[in-house]
Formats: sequence, C-alpha cells, structure tokens
Amino acid sequence: MSVKFRDYYETLGVEREANDDAIRKAYRKLARKYHPDVAEDKVEGERKFKELNEAYEVLSDSTKRKKYDQLGENWDQPGAGFGGGGQRARGGAGAGGQDWHFEGTGYSDFFEQMFGGSGGAGRSGFYGHPGGGGTRARKGRDVETDLMVTLDEVYHGSTRTLRLQKPGVAGEAPVIQTGTVKIPVGVQAGQMLRLKGLGDPGVNGGAAGNLYLNVRLERHPDFHVMGVDLYYDLELAPWDAVLGTEVEVRVPKGKVKLKVPAGSGEGDALRLGGLGLPSGEGGFGDLHAVVKVMVPESINSEEREAWENLKKVSSSKAKD
Repeated sequence: MSVKFRDYYETLGVEREANDDAIRKAYRKLARKYHPDVAEDKVEGERKFKELNEAYEVLSDSTKRKKYDQLGENWDQPGAGFGGGGQRARGGAGAGGQDWHFEGTGYSDFFEQMFGGSGGAGRSGFYGHPGGGGTRARKGRDVETDLMVTLDEVYHGSTRTLRLQKPGVAGEAPVIQTGTVKIPVGVQAGQMLRLKGLGDPGVNGGAAGNLYLNVRLERHPDFHVMGVDLYYDLELAPWDAVLGTEVEVRVPKGKVKLKVPAGSGEGDALRLGGLGLPSGEGGFGDLHAVVKVMVPESINSEEREAWENLKKVSSSKAKD
C-alpha cells in the first residue's frame, strides 16, 4: 500500500524551525479561513480544514513532531526505526507481520501509518492468543484505534462508515470489511466506541474480537474543549475593554450577542450558560469567553500622539 508523504510544515506555511507560538498562530489563521462554517466552498473547506488539523495535531505535539522530523520523507523505508508501513492498530501486527489499515477514522493514510496506536493487547503466540496451539476455541484479540470526531458530530451525533483491511490468516490475502459506527450526541474525548466482531478472528471456532474506537476531538480554531465546556478567546481592542462593547460570537448553536462590561481586563471570563457542548444526558455545558486584550504591534504617528495624550490625562497608573 503506497502512501504519499505529507509535508505538515508546508500545509501550515511555516518553517521547519518554527516555534510552538508560530505554529499555533499559523494554524488558527488558516483554520479560521477554511472552517466549513465560513468557507465559501464547503467541500474544499472541509478537506483543507482536515489537512490543517492533522498537521497541527502532529506539529503541536512534541513527541509526534520529533518522530516526524526524525523520519521525514524516508518514514516508510527499511531501517527507519518504524518496523514497516501500515497502520499499527493497538496490539501490533497480525500474522506474517501484516498490518491493519483503516479508512473513515478522520485521519489520512499517512497519519494512520506513521502515528497509528501502539501497545495494547500484547502478543504471545498466534494472533496474540496465549499458547497459540491446541484445539480449544479462543476468542479473537480486541483491536483499538483512534477516531477523529468533529465538534459538530459531538453536538448533533452522526453515523460513520469505516473500511478495515485486516491481516490475512497464515499468509492468506488481507481481509476487507466495513463497519458502521454510531457517534452519539455528547460523545467525549477518550470515550470508547465498540464495533462488535470486527477485531481479530477467533481460533478453532472462537468468536471474533471487537474493534474499539478511541474518540479524539478535532481541534477547533476558536474553541478549547474541557469536558462539556467550551473556552473561547475573546479578542478585544484596548478601548473596547475599557469602555465596554457588544460582540457577536459564533457558537455551535449559531450566533449570539455578548455584552462585554466596561473595565474588562485580561483573563476575565464571561460565562454563557448552556452554550457549550451537550452532556449526553439532556443538558449542556457552558461557554466561557476569556478576555484577551489585543495591543497593536505597530502604530503610526497620529496614533502615537493619541496614546501619549491619553497617558497624560488617564487616571490609570502603572503599579509599582
């Protein structure tokens, strides 16, 4: 299975030496442009947004980034410290050193083959079954992989079709199966979704194992998720923070008007009850808009004069 190398630095438009802050800024700028909610071309926007999320998933994680930088375009070459291509479902490869492959998990083939899960159910004997031989029926090994879920899916739920390529038994050709997973409303990061019987086949007539999908939430350019609560960076000009203002905020339910009180300071949090993610039990979390005062990076002579005059007449003084 030939998979094309992905240059994540190129995807985000940053240099390979870029620091974490530069990577984060580049991601947010592009993600806001291509997010399906605002992109003019919804289909192209969704495709591009997924590419940006995948790139940021790797480059914002020090462990993944280090591995990516070390292997580079030779990631699938013998001796690259990777053990061959193919998605490594948790539990390792199957018979004959073959690997699992997945489609529909929300990740590209390149990501799944380079950063597929590791560890898990352990291997001893045939297909991970202790002893391997004998005639006693044994249940097949359970297999685990990650499933990328969007915030829209958390909010509304969805049904996803997965395509699995399983290792063949005893040198036989790989087995291709499809499965349907229902993503429930209110699903949370770390939650496991089970697809019964889609794990490794059983031995001597034993039942097949299960496929477990570990939910990972797709990053969002504006919201940070904590449980069912959403945190939003509310960027304000200095005068809006001082004088107060009203801003429009896009939330999963649509758009809402938020009144910002005068004298709002950096780090102040404004809570909007019930505008977070669904809990799965009929309730909703909250949205916390956290004030971030945006100081201009550069000013012209007229602006400088205005700021100097404000400094002279302002009652606010720097604290010792």
